[in-house]
Amino acid sequence: MRNLRVDGDRLWASLMEMGEIGETEKGGSCRLALTDLDKEGRDLFVRWCEEAGCTVTWDDMGNIFARRPGRDPNRAPIACGSHLDTQPKGGKFDGVYGVLAGLEVIRSLNDMEIETDAPIEVSVWTNEEGARFAPSMIGSGVFQGTYSTEYAHGTADLDGLTLGDELARIGYLGKEKCGDRTFGAFFEAHIEQGPILEAEGKTIGVVTGGQGLGWYDVTVTGQDSHAGTTPMTVRRDAMMAAARLCLSVEAIAVKYGPQGVATVGQLVVSPNSRNTVPGEVTFTVDMRHPDIEMLKGMDAELHAAVDAERLKEIVSVEMERVAYEMPMIFDEACVDAVRDAAESCGYSHRDIASGAGHDACFLSHILPVGMIFVPCADGISHNETEAATPEDLAAGCEVLLRAMLSRAVDEA
Repeated sequence: MRNLRVDGDRLWASLMEMGEIGETEKGGSCRLALTDLDKEGRDLFVRWCEEAGCTVTWDDMGNIFARRPGRDPNRAPIACGSHLDTQPKGGKFDGVYGVLAGLEVIRSLNDMEIETDAPIEVSVWTNEEGARFAPSMIGSGVFQGTYSTEYAHGTADLDGLTLGDELARIGYLGKEKCGDRTFGAFFEAHIEQGPILEAEGKTIGVVTGGQGLGWYDVTVTGQDSHAGTTPMTVRRDAMMAAARLCLSVEAIAVKYGPQGVATVGQLVVSPNSRNTVPGEVTFTVDMRHPDIEMLKGMDAELHAAVDAERLKEIVSVEMERVAYEMPMIFDEACVDAVRDAAESCGYSHRDIASGAGHDACFLSHILPVGMIFVPCADGISHNETEAATPEDLAAGCEVLLRAMLSRAVDEA
C-alpha cells in the first residue's frame, strides 16, 4: 500500500472546535444526548461531512451516517464511527475522537484522490453515554436488535422528556428505520480510557474484544433505630451489612484479578440521618471480566457472599441481576487488519480487551468489527481533564485509514 498519511493538525483542530460546544470550566465538554448542545455538535459534523462531499442521512433513532461513494454503489460500505454525546463533565475525546477520526479518513482520501471500491461511511450513534437517557448505547442497541425503537423512543430523562420527542425537537428524527442499513465491516477508534498503553509505552491498542459484565441491584433491609439507645448486640444495621458485602465485592475482584474488576457505584442509605441506625441500604454492583468462566466464578462468589449475610439473620438481603453480557470476541479479520495497519505504520502496539462498553461491542453481534485504542493521560476518562496527544490521535487515525482501506479496496 502506498504512502498514506492523515492530516494530524486538521484532526486536532476539528477536535478542539467541536470541544468548544458545551465547553466546561476545566476544559472538558458537556453535550448530553439530544440537548441543544448535542444538536449544535451534530449540525457541525453534518456540515463538515457535506463539505467533504458526503451524503448525510439519519435514521429514526437519530443515528447519523455520512457516506463517501465508492466505485461500486451496490457494495456494503466499510464504516467507522462512535458518538458525540458526552458525560455531564466529560472530556474532549471520548467518542468524539472516533467520529472525527472517521471524518479525517474521508478528508485524507479526498486529499490523496483515492477512490475505493466500497463506499466509506462515518456514523454517529445516539445516546452512547446514557447520561441523559438510560440505557447507554441505545442507538447502536436498537440498530443491533437488543432494544426496540418503541422502547427507546419512550425512555425518559429526569425531567420526563422522552428520547423520541427530543429527537423530533432537535430535528434528528429520521425516516429511515434503524437497523435497515448494512455494513461490510465497522471500525471504531477510541481513547483507551485506561492506563495500560501509556504505562507500557505503546501507541496502538489492537482491541480483540470486550469484557463481559454483570450488573446487580442489592437491597439490604434491617430496622431503623435510635443511634444512642440501641445496644450494638441487638442492632439490625443495614449499613454495616452492606459494608461487609461491599468489601466482599472488592475481595472477589482482587481474587479474579488482574483482569477482573468490580465496582460499587451507587449507594443509598435510609433514612440517612446522623443519629439513626440505617434500616435500609440499596447499592449497585458492576463486575467485569474478559473470560466467561471467570465472570461466572465472580457471579457465583457474589451470590455466596449475599447468602452468607442472609444466614446471619440480622438483616434480609435481596439481589437482582439487572444485566449480564457475555464477553465479546471481535472479528478475526478486522482485528488482523488493525494489527497489520499498526505494523505497516511502524507503531508499537499490543493486543488489548476493552474494559468499557462501546457501540462497536453491540455491532459485533451482527457484523465484522474491529477497534483501535490510543493512550490517554493517566488512563483518565469521563472527566474534564481527559487528555491525549495530537501525535497519538493522528497515529490511531492513520491505522484506522489503513484498516478501512484493506476492506474497501480490492486487491489489484
